[in-house]
Amino acid sequence: MHTEFRRAVLPREIRSLMAFDGKVFPPADRFTAAHWREYTAYWMLVDHHKVGCCAFMQHVDFREDRQDLNPPKPGSLYITTTGIHPEYQGLGYGQLLKAWEIAYAYRHGFTRIVTNTRKNNKRMIELNRQFGFRRVRTTPNYYAGPTDCTVVMELAL
Repeated sequence: MHTEFRRAVLPREIRSLMAFDGKVFPPADRFTAAHWREYTAYWMLVDHHKVGCCAFMQHVDFREDRQDLNPPKPGSLYITTTGIHPEYQGLGYGQLLKAWEIAYAYRHGFTRIVTNTRKNNKRMIELNRQFGFRRVRTTPNYYAGPTDCTVVMELAL
């Protein structure tokens, strides 16, 4: 098995990223093309198959649940999305991708990682906990379709 993490080529791969999103997340949680242009995205390839995807915003804090924009925060990496294709879920690829995200942050000199997820996404919350993330806050009614809280978590590096 050959695993590779490859940066998505933007804007050329925006349609592929959006299609992947469509297989992993409910419609209300999918990113638009404009969102993808703002992020640094990576594919997780296993034997040349797109098994996972993640995206970051560098040197910002997550505050969309409290204000309109994410403010600058030097040294902070905001993980905007982490997804494993449904065909590959439950096989340990989520752990591999999360470990790679943390290694990416270390390698690029970040001192903090912040992320958020639906409160009902128990698997992602537990995965983050396994890697040392702690809950910062829970904000009600952040998500629509269906309505759900967002759980904001961070990891100090």
